Amino acid sequence: MLRLAVICLVVALILALLGFGGLAGSFVGVAKILFIVFLILALISALGGVMSRR
Repeated sequence: MLRLAVICLVVALILALLGFGGLAGSFVGVAKILFIVFLILALISALGGVMSRR
């Protein structure tokens, strides 16, 4: 998930450099959503690991 977010961010940077601002903005939005999903899943996984040790 984090890899996809980074890929979207890199694609957005390349598109911005080439002058495609609208597409770059879309890819940045997708990267933000993927990063938030990654953080939520990482938190759930960490909490699950702590709960299973008890």
